[in-house]
Amino acid sequence: MELVGRGHDVTLLSRDPKKAIGLPDEVRIERWDAHTADGWASLVDGAGAIVNLSGENIAAGRWTPERKRRIRESRLNAGQAVVRAIETVPNKPGVVVQASGIGIYGDCGDEEVTEETPPGHDFLAQFAIEWEHSTSRLQNLGVRWLAIRTGVVLSSAGGALGRMILPRYFYARRFGSGLQWFPWIHIADEVGAISFLIENEAAYGSFNLSAPNPVTNAMFCERLGKELGRPVPIPIPSSLLSMFLGEMATALLYSQRAVPQRLLQMDFTFRFPGIDLALQDLLR
Repeated sequence: MELVGRGHDVTLLSRDPKKAIGLPDEVRIERWDAHTADGWASLVDGAGAIVNLSGENIAAGRWTPERKRRIRESRLNAGQAVVRAIETVPNKPGVVVQASGIGIYGDCGDEEVTEETPPGHDFLAQFAIEWEHSTSRLQNLGVRWLAIRTGVVLSSAGGALGRMILPRYFYARRFGSGLQWFPWIHIADEVGAISFLIENEAAYGSFNLSAPNPVTNAMFCERLGKELGRPVPIPIPSSLLSMFLGEMATALLYSQRAVPQRLLQMDFTFRFPGIDLALQDLLR
């Protein structure tokens, strides 16, 4: 809707077009199998921008070897399909925006995490590196390439915040010490930043898409409880979290004090730079 409002013609690729509801009538919807360029490659010819957000939800279940394989392959296959589509058309798109995640940095403790921070070595970090590399070679074709390393997106339409506010759901609890940093971003700023980067021809390379004021896990739970008028639930010990979630617990226990250094240097204005204002807007 943001791009339509800015005057762009938007086409959405979906594995199930029937589920693509609530979109403006101006949005064109095309079917995609999410791993080949079959049936849609011609749409790339002369396109202004491609935004690749495809990939299986990393929080949809315990990270068994099979789940990890599907998470990895869903992203790499989609990226490779985008590359194949672009290679087949004479008029290359102006820019490709490749989804990535703050998890690329691994566990960084209290260190401030910018785009210059080196990547980590755990599963999330290593597959995020591969995810970015799946389309980065498009730069060799003269295509402007961006990787958006996104934190936890907070939205009133569900997602992470929707699970956190369920009365019995453990996501609203403090994990372990609660001192780990929680990189978050309001959905309006996520969409606004992507639009800003598409339209700014000086933008290229990797960008952290996270609010300029990260909070710790304990601080977030406190603010969320305050907005909901609920007491903060009893913390979950790290050992218990690891017992139930296995390796997936690292996504909740790792600390990433991420800041959007490059966006701020380019004078992007966040509508919701602080967690209190963001939660008030989303929960009002």
